Amino acid sequence: MILICSFMKKKENNFNLTDRLRSFRFAFRGILDLIKDEHNFRIHITVLLIVIVAGILLQISVPEWLVIILVSSLVLISESFNSSIEHLADLLKPEEDERIRKVKDIAAAAVLISAVTAVITGFIIFIPYLIKIFA
Repeated sequence: MILICSFMKKKENNFNLTDRLRSFRFAFRGILDLIKDEHNFRIHITVLLIVIVAGILLQISVPEWLVIILVSSLVLISESFNSSIEHLADLLKPEEDERIRKVKDIAAAAVLISAVTAVITGFIIFIPYLIKIFA
């Protein structure tokens, strides 16, 4: 009975600044791993840098920047989850498996959907500026 009670005892969740800072360190390490190991993540970052430069040069509005930030973060988040799912799936089942393939394909589809959404959004935002320049 004592064992059950001690097992069921709630863990105290005291705020600890050191633990919070450590969690940021883990998150930044994850970002560095994505940049270092994931080719598609580097492509997304490169495209984002081009979009940022274009936005600065074309002086897009604050609401347009907010939309760019949202769709860009959606792409990077999707790619991060996709990479995580792929690594975990490969760890759990290194040999080919139809169920794992399906999971990976669905995660990749999420990246594709977010990337296409970002491209369409970019066209909607940037084409009017480009028309003004070249028209």
